[in-house]
Amino acid sequence: MHDDTPGPGPAQPPRRPGGDEGAEVVLHRERLTVGRGGWLFALLLVVTFGAVLIPVDPLLAVAGGLVAAVVVGVALVRSAPVVEVTTSTLRAGGAAVPVHLLGAVQPLDVQETRTALGPGLDARAHVCLRGWIPTVVRADLDDPADPTPYWLVSTRSPEALAAALVRAGAAGGSRR
Repeated sequence: MHDDTPGPGPAQPPRRPGGDEGAEVVLHRERLTVGRGGWLFALLLVVTFGAVLIPVDPLLAVAGGLVAAVVVGVALVRSAPVVEVTTSTLRAGGAAVPVHLLGAVQPLDVQETRTALGPGLDARAHVCLRGWIPTVVRADLDDPADPTPYWLVSTRSPEALAAALVRAGAAGGSRR
């Protein structure tokens, strides 16, 4: 098979399949899976399930434990929301907002997160939170038609998510 791609040259940003000039580039992607404690609980659940089957048949206990491990593992991963920033959109779980509608972006540390989720929380804010992730990014919303003042999004790497949002806003052109 003959490859017509040019040799090494200037670095190009990654593109989504399709090669369109308007294709979106993923700047940040993170799945908010459970932490170590959640995986440990899942392991204990699977072991307990297998142990219950031992009196019936030890081979069935092993097979049932393996099936339960796969089912629980897939369920934990598939049910975890994805936070993704592309050149045009911030997606957090099932919600999305165009980055050109975002204003100030601020990564919050653990203490700032507690304040933002406690006494500093505006009931109109959109939140995509996971209790096992102690930090969030706050992104103000600059859309006069939307009463939502800001988004709070859980992330294990608030600096990287905030930087991706800033890059997306700069790449997206018009910012309000």
